Amino acid sequence: MISVITPVFNASRFLNKTIESVLSQKEVKEYILIDDGSDDDSWQIILEWKKKDKRIIALQHSDNKNQGRSATRNLGLNNAKQKYIAFLDADDFYLSNRFNNDLVILENDNFIDGVYNAIGACYYEDYVGERAEWLNLTTIKEFVEPEKLFENMAPFGEKGWFSGDGLTVKRGLFKQIGLFNEDLKVAEDTELWCKMAMKGKLVSGIIETPVAVRGVHGNNVFDKKDLYKNNILMMYQSLFKWGVRNNIPSNRLKLIWNKKTACFKKTCPDRKGELKLIFFTLKEIISNPLLLKYSFVVIQPYYSIKRILKLTFK
Repeated sequence: MISVITPVFNASRFLNKTIESVLSQKEVKEYILIDDGSDDDSWQIILEWKKKDKRIIALQHSDNKNQGRSATRNLGLNNAKQKYIAFLDADDFYLSNRFNNDLVILENDNFIDGVYNAIGACYYEDYVGERAEWLNLTTIKEFVEPEKLFENMAPFGEKGWFSGDGLTVKRGLFKQIGLFNEDLKVAEDTELWCKMAMKGKLVSGIIETPVAVRGVHGNNVFDKKDLYKNNILMMYQSLFKWGVRNNIPSNRLKLIWNKKTACFKKTCPDRKGELKLIFFTLKEIISNPLLLKYSFVVIQPYYSIKRILKLTFK
């Protein structure tokens, strides 16, 4: 019924708890663990569990090297056979009855493509960062109609966001939207969830209490701000190009374009940045003349020139 996918990179100290939490879910018929070039004993732990439970599929990249989260999850997706897909990071764990409610929803309505839920947090001793309030319960804060989810969830709306740990989705949806973007080191999940919200029908499951728990420790990638800074703009650029290719409505493309522009300006906040934005926009139009039909793209250089003059003569 459900294939769970876990990418693993140097996660040996968390892995036993993670694996046990997945195998305790009776709805899981296939558990795909992919070692992403670990140099600790993660692979040995996976193989030991594989001996105990035939549901486990143990994979490695063909070159046994670290290829990143996207390529690793994609390897899992390409090998998944069950009707539904769920994800779990190697330092996180499911709570009991993780999938009970999701399957009730999915099996009773063939038009629903996925169910998202809230997840909580578990702080390990080596974590010394700020205990941000959003970590305690990552969730969409209130009921949102599926057709309005994209506009209301982060990064485009203000009603929260969901994590892959709390998502159960039909495997067939990936045929419509594609897999994880392997050019992104981070924010690849945000990009894919946005695509799902635009192309699929995602509904809320349990959003008041967690169905899974994120492990918060000293090596969490979400705490590496510079890494996100360098990838967020790439994510918006990629998402916009995907939206144009997939005939996403112009009001949504405008939201993505405006976010991309704001992100660009934040990275380059001066006149030089505005000049770069002009050349970037013109380059986009030249590479894809179809963008000329979008007024918010065509008018962008005008606003940049206006801002350059304002900064020059203020």
